[in-house]
Amino acid sequence: MASTACFIIVSRNDIPIYEAEVGSAPKKEEAAHQHQFILHAALDIVQDLAWTTSAMFLKAVERFNDLVVSVYVTAGHTRLMLLHDSRNEDGIKSFFQEVHELYIKILLNPLYLSGSRITSSHFDTKVRALARKYL
Repeated sequence: MASTACFIIVSRNDIPIYEAEVGSAPKKEEAAHQHQFILHAALDIVQDLAWTTSAMFLKAVERFNDLVVSVYVTAGHTRLMLLHDSRNEDGIKSFFQEVHELYIKILLNPLYLSGSRITSSHFDTKVRALARKYL
């Protein structure tokens, strides 16, 4: 697993609907805020790239020191963003694809309001398990 990894899902309206620190490094509050800032700063780049390609996996779109922002954009323009320090591109792509499937299952839940925060502990557990498996 990557020693540093922060994962967020951002709705099409630029509202974070899910956030998780999934790395194995000790979590410091200051580092968590820095990770969120880096991911949100990359949103403009993602917005521009999403309209120039039909690919869902945009790979590495931004770099900050030794950290890389990888992005997966769904058909509904929800962005799955991962800040990491690993070079495992195939694992990252597999992670995004499986989290996308989990996200679709959340959207199919009639009790879930699209664009609202994902608070399901089952979803969180599955995302963290996928991070351990692929990252």
